[in-house]
Amino acid sequence: MKDKEKMKETIRALKFIGFSISAGVIEVVSFTLLDQLTDWKYWPKYLIALVLSVLWNFTLNRKFTFQSANNVPKAMLLVALFYAVFTPVTTIFGNFLAEGLGWNEYLVTGLNMALNLSTEYLYDRFVVFGKTIDTNERARQKNLQEEEEDK
Repeated sequence: MKDKEKMKETIRALKFIGFSISAGVIEVVSFTLLDQLTDWKYWPKYLIALVLSVLWNFTLNRKFTFQSANNVPKAMLLVALFYAVFTPVTTIFGNFLAEGLGWNEYLVTGLNMALNLSTEYLYDRFVVFGKTIDTNERARQKNLQEEEEDK
């Protein structure tokens, strides 16, 4: 891999981490509000907070990190398939840790968020956006500028 390509992938990963942190803030704030304002069990608070963060993260990463012009419904369906597996596993396991073993709910949510960050980046990078990376208008304009600068 060329140095320029390595740098591009490093920046892509850093963008993903940054947007995921912002999504994490949304998830933590949502979870905290639901925790403080309701007497619900762990799992509905976690699910609502997760859905809000996923919508935020998908939107920003599609546009800015992966700069994809692919079919939005198709990309959303692929992300939904990821969460069709991730969500039940982390909800059931998280509920077991929080309700069954008495682990701190915020610790459990944090562990789920760390797992989500690493697995979703790989899934988005290679499955959801893999063949359509850098195809949106922003990426095309940037590529044209770089070509002009290289001349």
